[in-house]
Amino acid sequence: MAERREIRVTINGTPHAGRVEARRLLADFIREDAGMTGTHIGCEHGVCGACTVLVGGVAVRSCLMLAVQADGADVLTIEGLASPDGTLHPLQAAFWEHQALQCGFCTPGMLMAAWDLLRTNPSPTDQEIRTALAAVVCRCTGYQGIVEAVRDAARRMRASSGREVAG
Repeated sequence: MAERREIRVTINGTPHAGRVEARRLLADFIREDAGMTGTHIGCEHGVCGACTVLVGGVAVRSCLMLAVQADGADVLTIEGLASPDGTLHPLQAAFWEHQALQCGFCTPGMLMAAWDLLRTNPSPTDQEIRTALAAVVCRCTGYQGIVEAVRDAARRMRASSGREVAG
């Protein structure tokens, strides 16, 4: 029997603890142990980006990270973007309004990669958006709607923070 280790992780502001095998993936811990199925597992090789989450403020592929590596960390998943009352985050609303999703499989990873970009670059160019999102593979949309959604979300987020330039 494989050795188990006790871990404690804060996911979307809520503490979670569990005894996990040393080889248990963070994606599996999030989905199966914490019960948050928004993080998708696609390729299981870190290529597609569908499993992207933020660990300690850094975007990571949760299919490549072991749960024990996240012990003590703050993890942000797709479920953590919306407000507790269910109000969509500006990124989520923009994806909906710009039809920036088709099958939805890549959407959680796409949103987390976009959030990672916008928290450090509130006014990205289209090329910067495309570069940031290149790490997440979408087979449905052609990316244009996704870029438009991220651009619109950036505008909304700047406006709500008072950083929008009048003009």
